[in-house]
Amino acid sequence: MADPSSYRPQPGQVPDSPGVYRFRDEHRRVIYVGKAKSLRQRLANYFQDVAGLHPRTATMVTTAASVEWTVVSTEVEALQLEYSWIKEYDPRFNVKYRDDKSYPSLAVTLNEEYPRVQVMRGPKKKGVRYFGPYAHAWAIRETVDLMLRVFPVRTCSAGVFKRSAQIGRPCLLGYIGKCSAPCVGRVTPEEHRELAEEFCDFMAGRTGAYLSRLEKEMHVAAEDMEYEKAARLRDDIGALRRAMEKNAVVLADATDADLIAVVEDELEAAVQIFHVRGGRVRGQRGWVTDKVEAVDTAGLVEHALQQLYGEEKGEAVPKEVLVPALPEDAPALGQWLADRRGSQVSLRIPQRGDKKALMETVHRNAQQSLALHKTKRASDLTTRSRALEEIAEALELDGAPLRIECFDISHLQGDDVVASMVVFEDGLARKSEYRRFQVKSFEGQDDVRSMHEVVSRRFRRYLLEKSRTGEWDPQDGEDAPPEDDGKPKRFAYPPQLVVVDGGQPQVAAAKRALDELGIDDVAVCGLAKRLEEVWVPGEDDPVVLPRTSEGLYLLQRVRDEAHRFAIRYQRSKRGKRLKSGPLDEVPGLGESRKQALVKHFGSVKKLRQATIDQICEVPGIGRKTAETVAAALAGAVPAGPAVNTATGEIIEDENPAPAGASSERGTEQ
Repeated sequence: MADPSSYRPQPGQVPDSPGVYRFRDEHRRVIYVGKAKSLRQRLANYFQDVAGLHPRTATMVTTAASVEWTVVSTEVEALQLEYSWIKEYDPRFNVKYRDDKSYPSLAVTLNEEYPRVQVMRGPKKKGVRYFGPYAHAWAIRETVDLMLRVFPVRTCSAGVFKRSAQIGRPCLLGYIGKCSAPCVGRVTPEEHRELAEEFCDFMAGRTGAYLSRLEKEMHVAAEDMEYEKAARLRDDIGALRRAMEKNAVVLADATDADLIAVVEDELEAAVQIFHVRGGRVRGQRGWVTDKVEAVDTAGLVEHALQQLYGEEKGEAVPKEVLVPALPEDAPALGQWLADRRGSQVSLRIPQRGDKKALMETVHRNAQQSLALHKTKRASDLTTRSRALEEIAEALELDGAPLRIECFDISHLQGDDVVASMVVFEDGLARKSEYRRFQVKSFEGQDDVRSMHEVVSRRFRRYLLEKSRTGEWDPQDGEDAPPEDDGKPKRFAYPPQLVVVDGGQPQVAAAKRALDELGIDDVAVCGLAKRLEEVWVPGEDDPVVLPRTSEGLYLLQRVRDEAHRFAIRYQRSKRGKRLKSGPLDEVPGLGESRKQALVKHFGSVKKLRQATIDQICEVPGIGRKTAETVAAALAGAVPAGPAVNTATGEIIEDENPAPAGASSERGTEQ
């Protein structure tokens, strides 16, 4: 890896003006492209102490071997040049959105003498009017089939069109009235083009005026007793309305807008776009990408806007673009969009009303898209097999780790220290095997010591289960295994690989716990969040798996699942502690009877002042329970009232408990 100071520009060499910069590696390949309002200030950020940089930025600057820049006049020019260079060089450290699939669009080839309506995929062509994209091609064909009744535009290929012109006979659509048959001269090129333009106007959302004109023509035909014409117009209006119903109105003010939502985690980001024209959703698309550069939501939005509109012009860029977060240089980005459209473009965050509600819908779609993407990768058998093989090869294991257990420690500033253990078998989560622990041996924050305790407890239980078969004899002081009841035991199955959330210290603690128990057939590794490095015991350098490695992706999933499970338990435990009261310490007192006591007396304070006979008056509370409640309430406050066991009366103390005295006691699991 290169030292960034070896290629750092000299002081004063970098101009203090807008521009675009490129980092190149030792082979002169461009690995990152960025833009800046001030090149001097931006590049200076990359050449500070590497330890202070974001892990992904640190990886980039240590991979690079040189940096160069180009000065431009305005921030808008910098934005355009950055987009052009990213497209040209395809840098490995730039976020690049790629379609999950090639979305189909409804296209009208206005660049031909006889425009054709068809389904198109792939790059957009000059002179072709596009609508969409749509999620499915059949949705386009259904819409076109309804519209051709009113706008009989050509849909046939060039070969069919030429053949029909040669034989002087139209195709079937020409006979049934769904094509105006320009191939045999039934309409002139000008008339056919007018039909195509009306089709485009209707698809663009200008529907009201056209429907009103058809309704007037229908009424006039009926008054003139041209009933066949009136019936045909009535059916045309019905067909157009059915086509319109396929796109429900979502914005009442006939807005033209694109709504962009971003959902991200530490590794990937999903983007969803709804194209709204005339107040109706006319298209939808989405991407999922790896986060290979240090970028926040605003940065992801900026990249998405470049991807969406980098090749668009005119009405393809809407009047409004609604986003979840504004990029850092939002004014320059808005000007860039306006230049591409040819008129003003509003780039903003929706704050209220229908647009905010629709943005929430787009956001939910992005969430589902990211979840589906992760599920597809995880559920593919071939992918899982390859991931396990890559892990075995990287860690030099004898075989694929068919059972992987991962441990993570969670706490809040040293309080409520808990741990999680998640299990993956054959590359899939086995949630019935998940376990959680409370750290008991000490107080305070010490992740390394906590990891040692938890791993020790888990494998001590495993050894106790092994003692059933005589494979292992418990040492003095060890608990004897419980009686065999035929049920599967919690810790009976050993993993082939233990993964800990952390780096060298946590890995060393887990390995030490296994060594102390004499277990030498379980591999240990750790996955550090900083650079997604895999650490193994006794090694000074980590094992670095490629970012495209399915093995790394599986380890990340295992680590993230352990983190999620630990956080959930820690929050639950903390919430119960904050909500707990003295009645929670009464053995055998359920939630219903606790509520009945508080409801009867009005508060715990009044309950504490009540006699045993008064407590017995509560439905469902017997004398023995009442005595237990009274004793527990008296013991909950050390300096508070005491109970006279002879009479059952509460004795008032002249010296009440000091303010702030705790009435809670910790529980252990």
